[in-house]
This record gives sequence, C-alpha cells and structure tokens, in this order.
Amino acid sequence: MLGVVLVLGLAWILQRRLIYLPDRARPPPAATVLPGAQDVVLRTDDGLELGAWYVPARGLDRGVAVLVAPGNAGNRADRVPLAARLSAEGLAVLLIDYRGYGGNPGSPSEDGLARDVRAAHRYLAEQAGVPPHRQLYLGESLGAAVVTELATEHPPGGLLLRSPFTDLVSVARVHYPLPPGPLLLRDRYPVAEQIRSTPVPTIVVYGSADSVVPPEQSLAVAAASPRLLRVVRVDGADHNDLVLLEGDALISAVGELVAQLEH
Repeated sequence: MLGVVLVLGLAWILQRRLIYLPDRARPPPAATVLPGAQDVVLRTDDGLELGAWYVPARGLDRGVAVLVAPGNAGNRADRVPLAARLSAEGLAVLLIDYRGYGGNPGSPSEDGLARDVRAAHRYLAEQAGVPPHRQLYLGESLGAAVVTELATEHPPGGLLLRSPFTDLVSVARVHYPLPPGPLLLRDRYPVAEQIRSTPVPTIVVYGSADSVVPPEQSLAVAAASPRLLRVVRVDGADHNDLVLLEGDALISAVGELVAQLEH
C-alpha cells in the first residue's frame, strides 16, 4: 500500500514534466532569423516578463495580426517558417513563448499559460494597435486549448485550432490508460466544453494519421463549435509533420479566416 501511495505521489509531483516539454534555450534576436521582426516583451498580470517576436506584414498590409500559441514543446524559433509564410500573406504575426520556454522565467501550468496568452492579446491591442476583431488566434495542439480559453473572455475575429484535443484527461487516457493516472491531472484544458460558449468563426485543421491527438477528438471539438466554418483534414499527416506546422492547408485556412473578416 505504501508503494502505491509513493507512486501516486510521484506522479502528482512530476506530471507537468510529462505535459510540458519546453526548449528553454533563449532564441537569437528576431531580426537575425526573420527580416524586419522585432524582439518584444509581454508582461503578465502576475509580474513575469516574457520574450516574444513580433513580425510585421510584408507587402500589402491587410490590417490583421495572427497570435500563434504553440504546442507543448520547442520554442518560438521553431515557428519561423510559419511566421514567414503568414507575413508574406500581408499578416502581422506574434510568436510567443510561454513561461519556462525560450529563456522565459517561470514554470508552465494551465493557469500560467492563460496569463501568458492574455499578455500577448494585450500587446497586440495596446502596443501593436490591432483591435480584437482584427486578431486571429492560431493554436497548435496544446496551444489550441490555450487560445480557446482566451477566446471565451476576449473573442477574436477568427479562431484556427490545429490538432485540438477535447480535454487533457481524454488525451491522457490514450497515452496513459491505467487508472488512476488521468484522474490525477492538475491541468485540465476543457477545450470542447469551452468552445461551446465561443461563437467566433472557427476552422479546425487535423492530420488523419495523428498519433498524439486522436483525429476523433479534433472532430469532436469541431462539432462543438457554434460557428464552425470548415474542417480541414490533411490526409496521412502525423501530429508534428511539417505540413501541419507550416503547410499549404494551414496557410489556406488562415486565409479563409482573413477573407471572412474582409467581407
């Protein structure tokens, strides 16, 4: 019995190390990897200063900014190709790193990431001068959960969820099926529940061969959206394939959301 208690206690303590896989290295200056990009600071309401990159639109500026909320691994340097493609489409881009990622202070948690993405939203509205209805939120996997929660309080002009899960417990049951593992989770991220109260234009993009987030979970999130524009299935794509990170299907989906803003 004592052994079981010790195992459960260890699982409780270490669980966030299984959820969050940050690259803690500080990325290089923004302009060295993205011409015209700027290093910016996001200030959270609990006193952290987080590094981020703001990438202005290239060519014809369409007056729209994309807030990119990444998944649970890496840092903003991994999203350079995505930002370059969106910028070339005339969109400004804010690439963020959560607390504990990319040289930022703090440790990630559900509450902490909610504070971080609110700081990003404030930066776009107050410092970049992009009103909320001209902002698009693009969330990747865990980031889809982060921006869905943000949208319940600060609705954007559009929401693009790439490989969203219904909630973290449901994903945990797939990868750690033995009880009571999933029941011990401190961070929940109830995406399907929250999107039901988020009536903003939404597109869901997923890979048919996703081995991390089951495709049926992404489809369930789409079905729960009150303003679903479209579901984009990328045949044969796994969770971290480049086609889902920066491919044509994703860029086209962003373009659809921008187009509905311009009507």
